[in-house]
Amino acid sequence: MKLFHLSHIDLDGYSCQFISNKYFDESVFYNSNYGDEITFMLEHILSLINSQQQDALLLITDLNLNFDQCKMLEEEIATLNSKGIKTKLQLLDHHKSGQSCANTYGWYFLDNARSATKITYDWFEQNYGQKMSKDEIKFINAVNAADIWLENDELFEFGKVGLNLISGSKEVNRYMFNQNSFDYYMFLIDKAIEYVNQDSSHIRLDDAIHSIKKEFLSIDNTPNTLENLKSIYLTNLLTTKKSELSIEYKGYIGLLTFAIGNTSVLANQFLRANPEFDFFMDVTLRGKISLRAKNKADVSAISKELFNGGGHANAAGGKFDKFKSSFDYFDVKTQIQEHILSSI
Repeated sequence: MKLFHLSHIDLDGYSCQFISNKYFDESVFYNSNYGDEITFMLEHILSLINSQQQDALLLITDLNLNFDQCKMLEEEIATLNSKGIKTKLQLLDHHKSGQSCANTYGWYFLDNARSATKITYDWFEQNYGQKMSKDEIKFINAVNAADIWLENDELFEFGKVGLNLISGSKEVNRYMFNQNSFDYYMFLIDKAIEYVNQDSSHIRLDDAIHSIKKEFLSIDNTPNTLENLKSIYLTNLLTTKKSELSIEYKGYIGLLTFAIGNTSVLANQFLRANPEFDFFMDVTLRGKISLRAKNKADVSAISKELFNGGGHANAAGGKFDKFKSSFDYFDVKTQIQEHILSSI
């Protein structure tokens, strides 16, 4: 059986996946914030299960669904099972807002007295046996203390640092590099666990966060700033995928990214490493455009022509007014390409 695990994007959500990753050899992990993104991710996962024709466990943690999402899941899982693709569905959550769904669907487990991480650990231990170390269990209890705000718990302060560790680590974009992003968060959690039994563990972990990030992002252990290490790391990822990420405008070749953020250093790093590209374009989740170049294309002109924007020859921005909200890179790329064609 293959695990497909969708979880939230905070410490509690990723810690649920840290647990499930210990129990399954074949696993696919996705993460979502609330709202329409949940529906998008669920539809994507269901499509994967259907295409792979393999028995599956679809696990959802630290996310409360609405009735429409629950109904859709119930119907789609029934369809998969009718095709002979044995698919089990389980949701483990602690948000009280999901109570009505929990009262309706047997696969929707809700307990607002525990964090989703603690619920997930207890569920796996009960169904699959004990596979976590003492330090890992202590970390799970720290996540529980912080997530449901048990201020008198001895692990509360350590858990608080863990909250910041995950919320402040957006270096690897999950929309473009899902697996790399997941690996990054698992690395951060693994490293945090190394501190859980130390004296003043919360302070030691807090002091170490910057170095832990650098350790993951560093490619050759050459000393550098965190921002530079991130840009080099992402440039390497983008370079391996540059053919599928490229766009063209009036003979200029550009690289298109989605919600990658803080493009100045990264764009210059990428354009220096890939001189065949003339400009770098990033689109945010809300359709804002950031453009960068290195004296080969006038991005202020491109921004003005395409997005009613402006700026400098090597740094400009604008707004894609016709942008339709999306969580899929290739959907965003299609929108940009169609807009370019209609503008020429």
